[in-house]
Amino acid sequence: MSFELGRAVLSRLLPDVIDLAKQTGKTIIETEALSVEIQEKSDLTPVTNADLAASKLIEERLISMPGNFPVLSEESENIDFSTRKNWPCYWLVDPLDGTREFINQNGEYSVNIALIYKHEPVLGVIYAPVQGELYYAFQGGGAFKVEGLGSPQLIHVCKQKREPLVVACGNSQPGTEYQKLMKNLGAICFLAMGSSLKSCLIAEGKADLYARLGPTSEWDTAAAQCIVEEAGGRLTDTDLQPLRYNTKESLLNPHFLVYGDKQVNWQQYL
Repeated sequence: MSFELGRAVLSRLLPDVIDLAKQTGKTIIETEALSVEIQEKSDLTPVTNADLAASKLIEERLISMPGNFPVLSEESENIDFSTRKNWPCYWLVDPLDGTREFINQNGEYSVNIALIYKHEPVLGVIYAPVQGELYYAFQGGGAFKVEGLGSPQLIHVCKQKREPLVVACGNSQPGTEYQKLMKNLGAICFLAMGSSLKSCLIAEGKADLYARLGPTSEWDTAAAQCIVEEAGGRLTDTDLQPLRYNTKESLLNPHFLVYGDKQVNWQQYL
């Protein structure tokens, strides 16, 4: 690939990606209204007919967009590294992030679409269809949130951590390593949310820290990383290095942190 993905190219792609995320959200809600069918994948995690319908729609639409970039989705993860290692640019997608939240009908799930270029997320869209909340960003273009039919609002992280610290957390039972981190942080209050929407809480300044000290995959973080970084924050591994994508055989992420205050050495609390 001989071209560079500059702001002009990304800004042209963005409206179509936003429209696709919204259409996918509509498809998920329509599937839920009819009947939800649940299966178990080889890794013992659930997958529903809504996941599969969303994945099909996204893949069909993305491969027809300018650039004809390949697509790596949670539901097409069996693409071998020997093939994808030669992709300088590709779409990385979680069609329904938060399948358990979807099954539990708490509404805290999202559609995540990211464009990866040279191992970095350069465009990210996250859409929460139940809440009607849209987050998006592209490299060099800032991060934005749209609520319902409202107009886009520029969002920023909280650049100085609060006292007590506001921690975005999930709905699952935390492990020992996570409990140790929370104890080391001192005075904290929790803000619970499902899926990658926890990272969006950091991006819009509602929370100071989100720590994921358990298994995730690359499609879980890519769109969120672009949004958080454009909002002035960081999404890093526990050595405080930004996550990189498609650099190895495994698609599993390291443990990671999402935060707004870049002056804090968050590693010291681990």
